[in-house]
Amino acid sequence: MRILYQFICILITSGTFAQTVVSGVVLDAKNSPIEGANVYLEGTYDGASTDAQGSFSFETTETGTQHLLVSMLSYETYSQAGDVSYLKDLKITLYEALNELTGVTLTAGSFKAGDNSKASVLKPLDIVTTAGAAGDFVAALQTLPGTSTVNEDGRLFVRGGAAGETQVFIDGLRVFQPFNATANNIPTRGRFSPFLFKGITFSTGGYSAEYGQALSSVLLLNTTDITDQEKTDISLMSVGGGLGHTEIWGQESLSINANYINLAPYQVLVPSDQDMRWNKPFESISGEAVFRSLGDKSMFKLYTGFNHSNLDIAQADINFEEFVPFSLKNNNLYLNASYKHFFDKEWTLTTGASISNDTNDINVLNNAIDSKETAVHLKAKMGKSFTNRLQLNFGTEYFVQDFDESFGSAGVDPFQYGFDDGLWAGFAETDVYFSNRFAMKLGGRMEHSALLDQTTLSPRFSLAYKSGEKGQFSLAYGDFYQNPWSENLKFDQNLEAEKTSHYILNYQYLDNGKTFRAEGYYKNYDGLVKFNTDMPGFNSVFNNNGGGYATGLDLFWRDNKSIKNLDYWISYSFLDTERDYRNFRERATPNFAPKHSFSLVTKYWVEDLRSQVGFSYNYGSGRPYNDPNKTEYLSEKTKPFNNLSINWAYLLSQQKILYFSISNVAGFNNVNGYQYADSPNDLGFFERRTIRPNADTFFFVGFFWTISQDNNSNQLNNL
Repeated sequence: MRILYQFICILITSGTFAQTVVSGVVLDAKNSPIEGANVYLEGTYDGASTDAQGSFSFETTETGTQHLLVSMLSYETYSQAGDVSYLKDLKITLYEALNELTGVTLTAGSFKAGDNSKASVLKPLDIVTTAGAAGDFVAALQTLPGTSTVNEDGRLFVRGGAAGETQVFIDGLRVFQPFNATANNIPTRGRFSPFLFKGITFSTGGYSAEYGQALSSVLLLNTTDITDQEKTDISLMSVGGGLGHTEIWGQESLSINANYINLAPYQVLVPSDQDMRWNKPFESISGEAVFRSLGDKSMFKLYTGFNHSNLDIAQADINFEEFVPFSLKNNNLYLNASYKHFFDKEWTLTTGASISNDTNDINVLNNAIDSKETAVHLKAKMGKSFTNRLQLNFGTEYFVQDFDESFGSAGVDPFQYGFDDGLWAGFAETDVYFSNRFAMKLGGRMEHSALLDQTTLSPRFSLAYKSGEKGQFSLAYGDFYQNPWSENLKFDQNLEAEKTSHYILNYQYLDNGKTFRAEGYYKNYDGLVKFNTDMPGFNSVFNNNGGGYATGLDLFWRDNKSIKNLDYWISYSFLDTERDYRNFRERATPNFAPKHSFSLVTKYWVEDLRSQVGFSYNYGSGRPYNDPNKTEYLSEKTKPFNNLSINWAYLLSQQKILYFSISNVAGFNNVNGYQYADSPNDLGFFERRTIRPNADTFFFVGFFWTISQDNNSNQLNNL
């Protein structure tokens, strides 16, 4: 009996000695105690809650290596592994959990549309229902601050930058010729249908290190990943028509569309401008296709687009008694393939390639110019989310550009010239979220051009601080390089890359359907290409001695909640810029840069009439032009630009929509600039003629008919 008693005592004593105390204190990032946090050993029932002082203490019989977990609502879970005997007198700090809905975002210099981002200020519907845009995403983007309307051109001019300083990407891959070919002083349009894209990011500056070869801005277009219904779209317009179809096979789908445009009916209704005669109206046939294949952990997309356009026109020129004939035939083929794979442990691989082939057959006076450009973009990128506070992206890409051109005239053999370039780039960038209020993006980019034999380094940096529940500040800096344009490189390959540095300060306020943005910026230009002739040519002397600056303020306000059924936005831009480039004789404000730009866009839904009506008003102050009769260079200003457009969309049925719009309904007589004679007259004065738009008012009528399996869908909202 005595032996049994001693044995029981030994067991009790051993059990007592096996108890280990786990203790410590839990604090927040400001060293304030956290009450009510759960502290426990993973996989056991041993644990406790913290008291008002943040302290905890509990006993455990576990031995060896254990995982201590600390959890609390609104904080990130804390984990520590170690021998249980060392888990005592701990000082544990919990950090605020990141909230994607209310946390800070990096928004400096960037407008987003259709990507479900809380920073979005446009929706996909806006691209095609903005009065005056007529389905062109570039025209819709010109209602945003930071852009300048150059009526005779039609491309994107951003914050004092020329149109060639903006690059377009589809699914992260470069589009080398994003706009249709056109004649002088006739505005162009983008080549792509907005119906195929789910989201648009328009960066007016300070963009990611992933993208380069753009001095001013980038436009990122993302094609739709998955389609939810099979449908056939038929459109009939006053100037053409289109047909599209989407077919779905399980996790795969194919969308195709074709369009034909002929401006002959329009030119019958609207007489040609007195300075322009159409020998053959503008004609275009185009087609696009997107194939998608969704895997368990992957996504493959193949996009292709083809466009053929031609025109034959005669334009007045003050240096010629007769009209100058000009004809153009353009063929453009673009192919884009991208693949994305999601690995374990939060790794992501994105690869892709794009190729384009663009040919132009131009005849002006007795001269023939034939050009061909073939370009390729190869890209691979890896991404890793280490935690929800730290993400890393890095990758490499290679660009190939082969440009050939020939010039010939009557009785003379064509002369061949051009250039080839291979450009390699590597980039890395990390996003760090310190808290719901503070975030940072840090990255860099390296490029090497074989043609220029030059290597460049571009740091990129941005910060964001959430000042309140609905507002935040953002700050961005970056260096950006771009090779000289083809119009210069085809004559002289002994040039260097041009450079800009961007400095951006942004404030954004979001509140239940209301968005306010204010952004100030400064851009410094260095190494811009100059030449000493009227236009670049074989006899030009080129150099990189140009430079300049652009500074300004952009304001944006959108509200779709205050007034029932009304959605509107207001944009204003102030721009102060000067540059010395091309054949400028001194630093001056270029003719594509108005000092003040303003736009107002409205959309109103009339329930009883089953209609959406709206209008857009655009204003731009006078743009500079050079009067050779004056001693000051580029010192004169054109009259201000004004454009009022209206639109009406009527829902005939769930499957049929009638769309009607009028651009420049008020008939503003906008002046694009002036052309002066090359030589003075007998009195010693240079004569001039006024350059006006091709037509003052543009009518657009369309009928859209969608045949789908979903008869209850609101087609007006899907337009």
